[in-house]
Amino acid sequence: MARPINQLCLACAKLSQQSAIARHGPHTETACWDPQTCPRRRSHYRNRRANNDKQRGYYRAQKTANQAVEIVESIFVPVQVPPVALIYLYKEKPKDAHLHALSVSVWQGSEKLAEVEPIHCMGMTNTQVNHYLKEVLKVLGDRFGITEFEPPIRMEPTECEIAECPLKDKARDSLCTSSLN
Repeated sequence: MARPINQLCLACAKLSQQSAIARHGPHTETACWDPQTCPRRRSHYRNRRANNDKQRGYYRAQKTANQAVEIVESIFVPVQVPPVALIYLYKEKPKDAHLHALSVSVWQGSEKLAEVEPIHCMGMTNTQVNHYLKEVLKVLGDRFGITEFEPPIRMEPTECEIAECPLKDKARDSLCTSSLN
């Protein structure tokens, strides 16, 4: 623990040396002036903040030099990611809602390899949709070795990618009528 600051020496450090000797010299009532220790002590009190900052810097540098620098080695292991088929189902939120459209894309890691043209499913039965998906899976199996689809991704019918989608006309009409009102 640091020594407490001597308030008398702190006040003395603010004076010039002649004033300090005149005030605290041997012929005064305090008579605390010691030519052996007082000049050094006065210097310390005058430069206390800078000395302490310098000492803290030495301490930090020594502390960091003594700490073992831990080097973490980074290793990249290439992963052979198999291609996957993602199926996008465009349908409303309820589970039993009618399937509006579907599309399939093939990905390998973050690279898109292929995309099957999206189709509308309006008027198709579940059996016809399943038959179509089996045909798509057969083509993808021959080309990429894919045997099954990843879990389906549900999209809103309004996000349909097909250019001639009747929902786009309906959405455009509703926008035009809402902007007129």
